Amino acid sequence: MRFKKELDYVHLSKYFYMFSIALTILGIVFLAIFNLNYSVDFKAGSNVDVSLTKNLTADQIRTAIGGIGTDHEPNVTIGTQRVTIRYDQELTSEQDAELKSAIAKLDDKASFEVNTVDTEMAKELARNAIYAVLISCLGIIVYVSIRFEWRFAIAAIVALVHDAFMVVAVFSIFRLEVDLTFIVAVLTIIGYSINDTIVIFDRIRENLRFGKQKNYDDLKNLVNKSVSQTIMRSLYTALTVFIAAFFLLVLGGESIKMFSLAMVIGLLFGAYSSIFIASPLWLLLKKGQKSKGKPAKA
Repeated sequence: MRFKKELDYVHLSKYFYMFSIALTILGIVFLAIFNLNYSVDFKAGSNVDVSLTKNLTADQIRTAIGGIGTDHEPNVTIGTQRVTIRYDQELTSEQDAELKSAIAKLDDKASFEVNTVDTEMAKELARNAIYAVLISCLGIIVYVSIRFEWRFAIAAIVALVHDAFMVVAVFSIFRLEVDLTFIVAVLTIIGYSINDTIVIFDRIRENLRFGKQKNYDDLKNLVNKSVSQTIMRSLYTALTVFIAAFFLLVLGGESIKMFSLAMVIGLLFGAYSSIFIASPLWLLLKKGQKSKGKPAKA
């Protein structure tokens, strides 16, 4: 396709940088003020999932369970014949039985799933999740530095952190619930993103070997050429995975909803980060080695 050879990806990247920087600042502000909307997986408390056979309102549920549990009023989220009741403190066995009895008066065929996390377990889960992301990023830095060079490694990590943080920022801004499946989704996005980035970097390295770059403009042309040679492969891969993740979000169960949503968001950001974030950043780091001038003659 002729059009992709004429497209200046490096020039277009500045618009994507501006968008990502703006969203990053907004995400930092929301994280600083509101933090993330952690599920019971990451904070002490009890989370009660109730499957109903009748259509009940949130007010009916709150009235039925009023006075049961802790000093703080629980957060009640109602769905189609499903309700989630979250307590900021752990329910005792007596409170658990009282809660089930109260809801059973409204729907005697209701089924319950109660998840309880104590303070130490919540802290350990959060700490291990951070370690998992940091260790994976460290491993990628080492691999890319050995396999390519340090400039490629820095550009790749910036793209990975960008993709991961964009998902975190969106979840913080829209107050979406963060659970353990969210961490799995972020790690999956990191793996997908580095794969796409490495494909483009490999083509850049190959073109470096067989071309003569005398100045910055030559390097810029090389990056545009390398992206052009791999962009359709990147778009097809992103579209295929996106379709699968989207239908998991639409048709999947409640337990994987946040995982699917995080994947969809991460794939959208990952689709352009390898092209418009990682590759231009490598060019910027490499710029110091070349002086601006006219492109070398072919």
